[in-house]
Amino acid sequence: MNKFRYFFIAFLTVYSFSINAQQDQKAKNILDKVSATNKSYKTIEAEFTFTRENLQDNTKNTSKGKVDIKGNKYWLDLMGTESFYDGKTLWSFIKDANEVNITEPDPNEEGTLNPAKLFTIYESGFKYKFVGDKFENAKALYEIDLFPKDLKKDFSRITLKIDKDKMQIYSFKRSDKNGIRYTIELTKITPNVVLNDTKFTFDKKTHPKVQVNDMR
Repeated sequence: MNKFRYFFIAFLTVYSFSINAQQDQKAKNILDKVSATNKSYKTIEAEFTFTRENLQDNTKNTSKGKVDIKGNKYWLDLMGTESFYDGKTLWSFIKDANEVNITEPDPNEEGTLNPAKLFTIYESGFKYKFVGDKFENAKALYEIDLFPKDLKKDFSRITLKIDKDKMQIYSFKRSDKNGIRYTIELTKITPNVVLNDTKFTFDKKTHPKVQVNDMR
């Protein structure tokens, strides 16, 4: 279960990669606009669908999730686990097991990167290419492919679709080299909502019988 949560966290690093003059200029212009839009937000509340496809055995599983972001703090609800991060400490509350794991993740480790990076894009690690104009679910979209500069990465390509009218990320698809494909579609984005800092810490008082595993 946790590997999917960490995938969600890790995939958000695509929203941080460097602008290179030799990159696709049209893709650069679009991504710059999306970046400017999102950086103007003080907080973001979003709902999404998360899909895992195995192209080898033709299986597909979809889950719904939510994420709240304020600065480098976040709350994430995905696949039965609620994650609370206050900028230093991460509480991972596994609902079915009624237990919470407490860690202090290293922000430099790919598998534990902060989902608060979801809407702060394009700083390192990718080349990109404008693919074309698309139209899905009554939305006019741009499609852009990202390719990791580090060929040792376990994925070969990431595809972003961007809402033309809102200049906002609509969907993200990561294609792994092992035949697994992950897609996140942002179904609702609400900027500048009021989020109290208590949203990003786990309150043991509201879960009096929870098992606490302090792994710091």
